Amino acid sequence: AEAVSSRSRASGAPTCRCELQLPKCDHVGSTAVVAVVGPRHLVVANCGDSRAVIGRGGAAIPLSSDHKPDRPDELERIQAAGGRVIFWDGARVFGVLAMSRAIGDSYLKPFVIPDPEVRVLERKDGDDEFLILASDGLWDVVSNEVACHVVRSCVRSKAKRRGGRHAPIATTRRAARRWTKHAPRRPSC
Repeated sequence: AEAVSSRSRASGAPTCRCELQLPKCDHVGSTAVVAVVGPRHLVVANCGDSRAVIGRGGAAIPLSSDHKPDRPDELERIQAAGGRVIFWDGARVFGVLAMSRAIGDSYLKPFVIPDPEVRVLERKDGDDEFLILASDGLWDVVSNEVACHVVRSCVRSKAKRRGGRHAPIATTRRAARRWTKHAPRRPSC
């Protein structure tokens, strides 16, 4: 799969259905973070400024790094490809996009690339509490530590009410309600 993906990118062939259908889709893009949770390992892939953070043993551990144009390795890659990072309301590729990697946004290729960074982490039974996958809509206004504190307190509160048993769906809903109250008080730009 990686060989096919690499050849497709190298040839400049369209990599998403949107590119094949409408030219106006050249200006459409997204960020993504995904996780595959196995019995012994956790695999996280990130492209853009979405982020994965694990609550482990009472700590907030980032599992991905945001792809920002002013991140030293990303800035070097963009400049080596002939691109520029302009500071216009933050670091932006050619003053436009605040991410150095994205799915889509083909008008900014080869400076903005769709290649994810992948991390494999060994799971630790008893220490792994929860996993948060979120976009910059959360991370621009809340730190990793605050996010983990909120989720941890929701999980503990719910577990106490259920006699020590977790209720993942209800806990997720409660955490989401807390975010909707907390996030609007903080600017996202």
